[in-house]
Amino acid sequence: MPWLVFMLLMVGACSPPNNPIDSDGIEVVVLGVAQDAGYPQVACDKECCRAYYRQERPRQRVVCLGIIDRDAKSLYMLEATPDFVSQWHDLQEMCPECNLQGIIVSHAHIGHYTGLMYLGHESMGAKDVPVYAMPRMRQYLHSNGPWSQLITHQNIRLLPMADDSTIVLSPNLQIKAMLVPHRDEYSETVAIEVSSSCKKMVFLPDIDKWEKWDRSLGPYLAQIDIAFLDATFYSGSELPGRDMSTVPHPFVIETLALLQSAPAHDRAKIHFLHFNHTNPIMNSLSINYKEVEASGFNIAIDGQIHHLENHCLDF
Repeated sequence: MPWLVFMLLMVGACSPPNNPIDSDGIEVVVLGVAQDAGYPQVACDKECCRAYYRQERPRQRVVCLGIIDRDAKSLYMLEATPDFVSQWHDLQEMCPECNLQGIIVSHAHIGHYTGLMYLGHESMGAKDVPVYAMPRMRQYLHSNGPWSQLITHQNIRLLPMADDSTIVLSPNLQIKAMLVPHRDEYSETVAIEVSSSCKKMVFLPDIDKWEKWDRSLGPYLAQIDIAFLDATFYSGSELPGRDMSTVPHPFVIETLALLQSAPAHDRAKIHFLHFNHTNPIMNSLSINYKEVEASGFNIAIDGQIHHLENHCLDF
């Protein structure tokens, strides 16, 4: 399929929309949906990546969400990815009068923090950008170059997060970190709740398996409005010859089975992301993509906007 036709099918993918957006409120913008290594992945000679080089599928940026607080004229990024340059540009374009007021880092895997390098004096030369991180993550950045140089040059200012503790960013915006089980070689791993005065969203791109979490996913979904969840692999058959226990994630088919009896409005809250290059639901033309949507779930697309309204309506 020609590149242009495919891009038209991927509505909103890879760039922010040009249509006017509400002048106030909290918006959450999808700025990337791929697993840490992006799509296409380096050294991949599989059909999934060959499709990109044949111009049949578009590149996909590494998973990242942007937050726009228009009332406070503030921008935040959930994760600092290798695609930080274009993600920062797109977010700034959506609110030119807003300033970057913080980056929230979930853990120390390459797709989630290495974009901090662009804040350094070789690039942006930023001044005191707040970076919110858990204790082991802060220690890792303090103790290892080149990240420690960002601190000594005052490009970034590390601010603490703690498990299940709320941080107020503005009168209408707050975040909360929640520990999740994952491969924690260098840091903890957390999910991030983002709340306005009306709605609550959770960003959970990495977790080992749902049964290892100290929360039950179904009841937890009843408490929130939007959920961006780990969908690294569709099933366990994507990496033949690889021991999948060394890269544990909840397979999409496991999440679908776990929530098959959940109310339709709870299933509709879920937006899958963090796709490995092998994951068939990264391709909107695949049978698996259509099956996920037919089951009442959503698949995140780069450029999508979700509103966390500040002004609640009483009926």
